[in-house]
Amino acid sequence: MSVRLVFDGKVVVVTGAGGGLGREYALAFGERGASVVVNDLGGDIKGGGKSSDAADKVVEEIKAKGGKAVANYGSVEDGEKLIQTALDAFGRIDIVVNNAGILRDRSFGRTSDLDWDLIHRVHLRGSFMVTRAAWNHMKNQKFGRIIMTSSAAGIYGNFGQANYSAAKLGLLGLANTLAIEGQKYNIHCNTIAPTAGSRLTETVMPPDLLESLKAEYVAPLVLWLSHDQCQENGGLFEVGAGWIGKLRWERSQGCIVRNKNQGMFPETVRDQWDNICDFTNATKPANINESLATLVEVLSRVETDEGLAPNPTSAMATAASGISPLEAVGQKLPESTFSYSHTQCILYALGVGMSTKDDHHLKFLYEGHEDFSCMPTFGVIPSQAAMMDGGLGSVPGLNFDFTRLLHGEQYLELFKLLPTSGTLTSQARIADVLDKGSGAVILLDVHTYSGKELVCYNQYSLFIVGAGGFGGKRTSDKAMSTVAHPNRAPDAVMTDATTRDQAALYRLSGDWNPLHIDPSFAAMGGFKSPILHGLCSFGFAARHVLKQYANNDASRFKSIKVRFVKPVLPGQSLQTEMWKEGNRIHIQCKVKESGAVVLSGAYVDLHAAADGSPQILPEAGGLKSELVFAEIGRRIKDLGAEMVKKVNAVFGWEITKGGNTAAQWTIDLKTGAGALHKGPYSGKTDVTITVSDDDFMEVVQGKLNPQKAFFAGKLKVRGNIMLSQKLEVILKDYAKL
Repeated sequence: MSVRLVFDGKVVVVTGAGGGLGREYALAFGERGASVVVNDLGGDIKGGGKSSDAADKVVEEIKAKGGKAVANYGSVEDGEKLIQTALDAFGRIDIVVNNAGILRDRSFGRTSDLDWDLIHRVHLRGSFMVTRAAWNHMKNQKFGRIIMTSSAAGIYGNFGQANYSAAKLGLLGLANTLAIEGQKYNIHCNTIAPTAGSRLTETVMPPDLLESLKAEYVAPLVLWLSHDQCQENGGLFEVGAGWIGKLRWERSQGCIVRNKNQGMFPETVRDQWDNICDFTNATKPANINESLATLVEVLSRVETDEGLAPNPTSAMATAASGISPLEAVGQKLPESTFSYSHTQCILYALGVGMSTKDDHHLKFLYEGHEDFSCMPTFGVIPSQAAMMDGGLGSVPGLNFDFTRLLHGEQYLELFKLLPTSGTLTSQARIADVLDKGSGAVILLDVHTYSGKELVCYNQYSLFIVGAGGFGGKRTSDKAMSTVAHPNRAPDAVMTDATTRDQAALYRLSGDWNPLHIDPSFAAMGGFKSPILHGLCSFGFAARHVLKQYANNDASRFKSIKVRFVKPVLPGQSLQTEMWKEGNRIHIQCKVKESGAVVLSGAYVDLHAAADGSPQILPEAGGLKSELVFAEIGRRIKDLGAEMVKKVNAVFGWEITKGGNTAAQWTIDLKTGAGALHKGPYSGKTDVTITVSDDDFMEVVQGKLNPQKAFFAGKLKVRGNIMLSQKLEVILKDYAKL
């Protein structure tokens, strides 16, 4: 270990040092040679009462270990008296740790003047008074170290803590200015946002969590920031459980929304909102000068008639990449028609591995079969015509090299059984264009009609290698999302070998790309031999699901979504792993010989069997949590009375999406045999949990620790937080809340 840090000759004032974090700081400073003023009013966590016992005990502990310490029992608002205690006892003041704090949590509408004022008096005004009293002494001796104590509630906000959050973020603003003013006097001011067990947290944290968040895991950061070797100044640090992270501001590139000698309108702000809020190529201004430099550049650009651009660098980036979302999004491709007979349906079925070896496949291979049907994934074939007839290349704002186009993802939804022959019309539109840095993603929506009746909808996610960096947004609410499969062994696995001629057969359905047939063309693309079409693997996986869970009934098929990961060589075996969650079948497809994942984040949604009980199934792009609550409902139906005895509580859930409440659930395990209720609840819940749909699924799949989610602000709890420990009884195999 390197040379031990000591504080010989240094004098430190620690406020609120009678317990918790402050006590740990005081003991650590004392053990390393500092003379310590232990300040503590001795009141309760709400600011009431007064006692000298807390400070005296810490002073005795320091002295018992050979250290130097004196007590101060005053309020932090008496900052002059507190600092005078240090001067009288030790002759100087070098370090101030502003740690004193109280809580008076109330929802905003119930916050009284006293609740607000008392919190600000202790946290913000108290830190100001103590620091101001020490400031000139530090300036005169050309040394000082100041620690401000903020909080995650101040940085991110927290329900029921408007008073506390405002004061805690105010401390950060104070610290930032002191860091600037004190720099030339060797006075450094830094801010910490600790998470640790203390009087302020013991009422809301379970005992096992308190144990892992010891105050001793915060003190080392405070000591380092207070040492004369440390040159950090103006920093903000989150700390807890042995982890330390530094935070800094990040700002989007933004967007100029006016031109020279023209007005600025809310409609322009609305139209440019995605660009304003896009953090692609974000900047990280470190001071007010860097912040103002952007405005100077903006004024210059407006004066030279370069205003109203997606962002200050978008014009050059667009020219380099050939991609302009403003021009492309919303553009329609020429309407296309696709005429076919039963022959094309049969050819497609053979292309995705159907065989007369399986009697159940005859309904897709023989036009004379009584149940002759078109394979559901044939729905991608008519839509391809809209893209392959050159329409994509004619779209304004999409100037790219088509040899760099890759098929990234595919979504298909059927609205009726595909006819086995006829003429279909497809209408394609650019839904969105995304900037992924290394490339651009084009979302192409294609609606296919039989006459005026909508038959199916496809969304192509097309990746253009090297076309990124044009300053566009990275994500889109128009994209049909992939979904991770459950974190357990597959419920079913099915494997089929492809033939050496699989690609040669599949291409006859309409994808004539020579990459799949011509070895020399494949070599130009970096492949040793021609590769199988991604949509062929897509068809294999879909028919595996149809056989395993729908008895090859095409009418059961609703939709499919996949992400294409790696290519398949004709002759390799495709292995589809399946997980059943209600009527959603999660799938992952691999090459059996190598184990390489071919399709990921994939699922097939099925319609409920006609003779089966209806099950909750989220709409495409809907709430994934619906499936979990459907399972909870089934458990309550089977074991409700037993669960009521174990839990005896009413749980409320608010599931959010896009920042808005998307669903409300109430799990009543307090009365009768229990009940699950969806929608607003007229009764009183014992605890209510608010979480986004995505984070909820991360938690129930064991990918996100609920305690970490809580302290990161992703999972919010109102009411009796201790009851959340009983959620394991409800979720059981799904989660460990």
